[in-house]
Amino acid sequence: MEQFVFFGGKGGVGKTTVSCAYALKCAEAGLDTLVVSTDPAHSTADVFDQAFDDDPTAVEGRERLWAMEIDPDEEVERHMGEIRRRMNEQVSAAIVNEIDRQIELAHRTPGAYEAALFDRFIEVMRTADDYDRVVFDTSPTGGTLRLLALPDFLEGWIERLVAKRTKSVDLFEKAAVGDREARRKLDEDPLIAHLQGRKERFEFAGRTLRDESAFFLVVNPDELSIRETERAVAEMAEQDLGVEGLVVNRVTPAPDEDEQGRGATWLRDRVATERERIDEIRRAFDEPVVAEIESRVREVKGDLLAAVADELAIDADAGSVEA
Repeated sequence: MEQFVFFGGKGGVGKTTVSCAYALKCAEAGLDTLVVSTDPAHSTADVFDQAFDDDPTAVEGRERLWAMEIDPDEEVERHMGEIRRRMNEQVSAAIVNEIDRQIELAHRTPGAYEAALFDRFIEVMRTADDYDRVVFDTSPTGGTLRLLALPDFLEGWIERLVAKRTKSVDLFEKAAVGDREARRKLDEDPLIAHLQGRKERFEFAGRTLRDESAFFLVVNPDELSIRETERAVAEMAEQDLGVEGLVVNRVTPAPDEDEQGRGATWLRDRVATERERIDEIRRAFDEPVVAEIESRVREVKGDLLAAVADELAIDADAGSVEA
């Protein structure tokens, strides 16, 4: 059973709706389920008509279902604050201001955003023992996925750092300047210890994402969304992560045959175009289409959320595509 299930896709395709619907399906199947959102617009709160924060909170009126909303901006602030604290502990007071300036510049980069969120993903996965299923309403982006390559990079970096520190200690001892205290400090070096810890965290993330996670992509029946999905599948394949299936969302419902007029004509043309796109999706991707979800007139919540959950051909118990 895959404990962790991710729903990704281009912005605005309906990831939050689909992930909440699947989480509801899991909970109703008897699994203790946590749905995790990183949407700054707090769409999960809108789906369940309930406020959530950084801690898992029981969804009112739903058994076995919890939700939490991670604020990306707060995570970046926390991430940078931790970097600042560590650096200030390990450098001289003379360069603290320069360190702070460099950290502030780094704060504004896209990489900081992705690294902070990825760290939070890892933390959630490492502390998820209370839940049978954890559903993330976003899949790691290409930039975030590239962080999975860091363990190999860090291993080489750490080995080089240790080699240089060892050489320095040997020279220090040979010069008879000190005693074995330098050797002890090498073993307790905070920078090396921190890098080793980071390496282990990313190794854990890699193992968990590859061995204990399932990925689904949400796609709308339009060309931009299809192209974005193709890129996402390719980026995930580069990190040995497979996509279990595609959810085609926001499909336009066809008008009744007896409906006439301008609106009905437009709808039929729209439906025909979308049908071509859906056929293209089925031809172009090896991944199966696990649902074609029609657009609703009202916001998807309550009974409508349950209806969407029923349309998802994703097995709630096994976390795999239903036969």
